[in-house]
Amino acid sequence: MTGYYEPVYAGSLTQTNTANQAVYGPPRDMITVALDSVYPELKGKRLRGKVLGNKLVPFPDRAEIVKNGVNAPVLAWLNDPMDVQFLQIQGSGRVQLSNGEQLRLGYADQNGRPYKPVGRWLVEQGLLPASEVSMQTIRAWAKANPKRVDELLNSNPSYVFFRTLPASNEGPIGSLGVPLTAAYSIAIDPNTVPLGSMVFIATTRPDNAGGIHRLVAAQDTGGAIRGSVRADFFWGTGDAAGELAGEMKQSGSLWLLWPKGQALPK
Repeated sequence: MTGYYEPVYAGSLTQTNTANQAVYGPPRDMITVALDSVYPELKGKRLRGKVLGNKLVPFPDRAEIVKNGVNAPVLAWLNDPMDVQFLQIQGSGRVQLSNGEQLRLGYADQNGRPYKPVGRWLVEQGLLPASEVSMQTIRAWAKANPKRVDELLNSNPSYVFFRTLPASNEGPIGSLGVPLTAAYSIAIDPNTVPLGSMVFIATTRPDNAGGIHRLVAAQDTGGAIRGSVRADFFWGTGDAAGELAGEMKQSGSLWLLWPKGQALPK
């Protein structure tokens, strides 16, 4: 059981000396190919690429996008490349503007490259022990090693593109197209737990403040959420939720509730 949340990061609608890290909308030249239209055994698999000459080539990875830019609208500018990375990992967030307003951003698309956790790179490089990897320790390492931040971030070739959402106090929009509810929504692997299912979970809080035993709704998905007994617990919006989400790596149990008499999901 891991956790996620809706971050709130300081930023701007225009590029400034401090807000100079772009948050992109979907690229205008990115093409998505549903592979099961040609190979039925690849149901649900998609290839994202761009046309180069007369060939369809894979869409650029994170390193190339940051270095050369991308043919896409810039929705906002953030102050820190780590903010952009964690915004992409969480899949949604808010940008706090200087006029007091907030810009809501939601997941729109992804460059088609595999997601590789930056924490794993730190472990593989011998820079952090696996037991200590969290959002907080990754940020601390980046702050202490600013010259290696691009090396860290480029270890994850995945890149997420966003869309703007209407102003609202509701939670971010999950994969079902409805707002998530703090502490009662989870992200799951839809290959094993159908979206929209009710699930009972039993796990512990990362702050050692007791257990979590409750019925939740499977309303979201995520690139790192794979497996049958696997869930990402949505903690809510803001820094307090982020502290809990960033530390959560708990063991737990999961029960799928299913209507009596209905065929079980495959």
